[in-house]
Amino acid sequence: MTEDTLLERITDYANRPDPYPLYAELREAGPVVRQADGSYLVGTYHEIAALLHDPRISADPRSRPASAGDLYEEGAQPPFLRLDDPEHHRLRTLAMRPFGPPHSPGRVDAMRGQIADITRELLQGFRDREQIDIVDDFAYPLPVTVICRLLGVPREDEPLFREWSDVLVAGADVKPGEDTTERNQATQQARAEMGRYLLDLAERRRTHPSDDLLSAFVNEPDPALRLTREELAQTAVLLLIAGHETTVNLITNGVLTLLRQPDQLDRLRREPGLLPSAVEELLRYEPPVHMRERIPLADIGLAGTTLPTGSTVVLALASGNRDPKRFHDPDRFEPARPDNQHLGFGSGIHLCYGGPLARIEAQTALGALIPLLGTAALVQDPPPLPAERHAPRPPPPPPRRDQ
Repeated sequence: MTEDTLLERITDYANRPDPYPLYAELREAGPVVRQADGSYLVGTYHEIAALLHDPRISADPRSRPASAGDLYEEGAQPPFLRLDDPEHHRLRTLAMRPFGPPHSPGRVDAMRGQIADITRELLQGFRDREQIDIVDDFAYPLPVTVICRLLGVPREDEPLFREWSDVLVAGADVKPGEDTTERNQATQQARAEMGRYLLDLAERRRTHPSDDLLSAFVNEPDPALRLTREELAQTAVLLLIAGHETTVNLITNGVLTLLRQPDQLDRLRREPGLLPSAVEELLRYEPPVHMRERIPLADIGLAGTTLPTGSTVVLALASGNRDPKRFHDPDRFEPARPDNQHLGFGSGIHLCYGGPLARIEAQTALGALIPLLGTAALVQDPPPLPAERHAPRPPPPPPRRDQ
């Protein structure tokens, strides 16, 4: 094994259950390690943070000279998560107006009651069962239901979004060397169908508004602050997918971590006030997203290595979160850890848009689960990966609407 195969080994399904020894190897090899495919892998906290705050680093896949494998059709603009300033700032600001502070400071916090109700309903569904799948039965349906309610999706249509989400999330999980043609087509189809559905729903909210995000988007009184139809579709799809995937991972990783560490599970049962801090520690210890890809817009010198213009730079956030130069005893899960400025939601201008909502969902979900986990045990450790549990399903047909 050599250093230039680290990315390939880290993303290998055989190493997915525990990539942390490989992250340690990455940090030992140097802050920046060039890979056999020409990409650059960065695994140390301070170097990752510096790049996330560097305006010379692009999140836009179109910044790469060759983007044949990209999921976006020629001429199509990616959602603002994958854009650079100033366009990123403009769209993010417009999307944040009805979602969070300063213009809508109470929307996310007002969801606490609904989140608690949804959590209780899900828990009641398996209280008398001897075995449950924490992903399928709880961690997956909770955030999808929450984001659908936030957007204003009717309850009878919520299952559609679970199907579309399956396809979109599966499309982002690609094995090295895998032919992605068919998967990219399925992803584009699911994204387009979800976007059309949300635009149709938004148009109906224009004449019959309610207290939801889509109503707020389409009924913005100032024309200068309105999203175009394409921007609205992309933003709504982004909210659902980004708000769903990270929260599923955060809740699932939390349950897995606590079942593996019964002493900490017992501690949180005795000290429920530690739960907000414990969620932050989970974001560091087992983050929902392990890597982010970026493209330099100019040659950038970093720790003695030059990152060439247009190259692929992979930021190993999960490795940075375990960097002993930043965190004391980083391989220990410490619910009361102080000074925990982790990279679990990224950093810089692309700091996770839905982080406040994900925190509330995780705190509510784990707070409800912890009292029930005292006699629980893993059926299999490590648990099977999603690809081993379920084959991706095709996109569902769009719902029929009577106009």
